[in-house]
Amino acid sequence: MLCSLCGTRPVDSADARCAVCAGAADAAPADFGRGRARAGSTGVTPNGPRLDQLRSPVGLAKAVCVLLGAVAVADVLSIAAGVHSRMLLAEGLDDGFLSVSDDELTLADNLTGAAASLQAFTLLATGIVFLVWFRRVRRNAEVFDAYAHSMRPGWAIGAWFVPIGNLWLPFRVASGIWTASAPIGTPGGRPAAPRGTLNAWWAVLVVDQIVSRGAGRYYARAESGDAMVRGLDMLAVGDALDIGAAVLAILFVRRLTAMQSRRADLGPVPAVPHPLQTG
Repeated sequence: MLCSLCGTRPVDSADARCAVCAGAADAAPADFGRGRARAGSTGVTPNGPRLDQLRSPVGLAKAVCVLLGAVAVADVLSIAAGVHSRMLLAEGLDDGFLSVSDDELTLADNLTGAAASLQAFTLLATGIVFLVWFRRVRRNAEVFDAYAHSMRPGWAIGAWFVPIGNLWLPFRVASGIWTASAPIGTPGGRPAAPRGTLNAWWAVLVVDQIVSRGAGRYYARAESGDAMVRGLDMLAVGDALDIGAAVLAILFVRRLTAMQSRRADLGPVPAVPHPLQTG
């Protein structure tokens, strides 16, 4: 059974709260406003991580947002190239046979290939910087609340490279980071940190990955003009979803970074025994 307040940790009290939420609720209100003072002059909780281990994610977050914007621009160019190719093919279809000149097809293919190369480059650059940012906010979240996570810090990077598992494992990591970074003015932090941005970003990202991969395979196998037109339509849908995922990712990165910036002023949650460490 999970805690009735945070919904992420196992129950460890008679009133259906976990150890962390019970400790936060029982602490004096003034203590929450003196997060660093509770930890002592060295900024350390008993047997816990040090506050000086925190590293600002702000600079990385700005870089990620800029690169995500570049990804969206590359997607727009890809849609434009795809529309050009589609119009060319659709107008040239005559009873199922293509009547388009080789020069026009070559130009369309070159535009599509250039757009695809730009997409690949921006995605690679964005992915690298995003992983660095994601690892940093995960390490900060370990300082804020070590009990909010169901996976070890190394999974902040490793989860993205697990075949099939990367459709949900990174979300589990992000969920723990979100919980640990939530304000602690309210025990558990859940009411103070709605997950709409996190959930929407991940849902669109998963749909985007499925549609884009399917569209790419379909287009690569297309042999007839009709099949190529359908493949280009599917690729355009995938690019549109990719733009939506990029926009939601920017909102997610900005929101989580702002949460951690505010959370850093409060220090770790009150040190309480973890249920797995008792007995």
